[in-house]
Amino acid sequence: MAVKQLSTSWALVRASHPLPAVAVSAVATGLALGSDRGPASAACAIAAVLAGQLSVGWLNDLVDAPRDARVGRTDKPLAAGEIRPAAVRAAFIASALAAVVLSLFSAPLAAAAHLAALACAWAYDLGVKATAFSVVPFAIAFGLLPAFLSNGDPFPPPWLIAAAATLGSAAHFVNVLPDLADDAATGVRGLPHRLGPLPSRLATAALVLTTSLLLVLGPDGPPSPLALGTVPLAVTILVTGFMLDNRPRSRAAFRAVMLVALIDVALLLHTGISAA
Repeated sequence: MAVKQLSTSWALVRASHPLPAVAVSAVATGLALGSDRGPASAACAIAAVLAGQLSVGWLNDLVDAPRDARVGRTDKPLAAGEIRPAAVRAAFIASALAAVVLSLFSAPLAAAAHLAALACAWAYDLGVKATAFSVVPFAIAFGLLPAFLSNGDPFPPPWLIAAAATLGSAAHFVNVLPDLADDAATGVRGLPHRLGPLPSRLATAALVLTTSLLLVLGPDGPPSPLALGTVPLAVTILVTGFMLDNRPRSRAAFRAVMLVALIDVALLLHTGISAA
């Protein structure tokens, strides 16, 4: 019995898309701790982001389960029959309610920003992902994240919101690119599917490079030599990745984009939410 419960719990964790949830929550933790929030307020905000991310992952697997089963996605617990839909549905409802309640411990404008971000993420799961506007929920939700974590005091500068939005848009392309063939087989045609693999990789590279430029040049005053050095580094990584991406099934460009995205995250955390 204990083994079965452990197996079910592990399947539930996997259905939540744990890596993206942890990654976004880790960035949120760095931004919240770098804001003017007190410890209790920061803890509530971080917990709200984590609960929201878990809810988005569970809803995604619930909606996609029939499609995942048709293409034989054995890595998806619901599609593989490792867990019942009722368990994932209950987890989604609980995490969504927790995200909403925890958001309300923030200032009204900040709470509204996170609730709007959640609504965008859920809308993506519920159908926007299959439209030409699939990148829009990512841009809005990520762009609103600094506004939520700052608690509105001070409100993040426009360049920081724009940087978060472009990084979120890049995350959408990076997340979808490995699944283009499976998605196409089940009728999902978001923006990356409509653009195709190469244009989507180029769009992703442009987005992460734009994020780098915004984070380096946006703050007041001259950029530090370390921050300024990340721009040519990002360009070099991207150019090298695309030059090496000339073999079948090569993931050089994908890995280059991911590396630059990690540099952007480090810049974002270094810059902080209160930068002006």
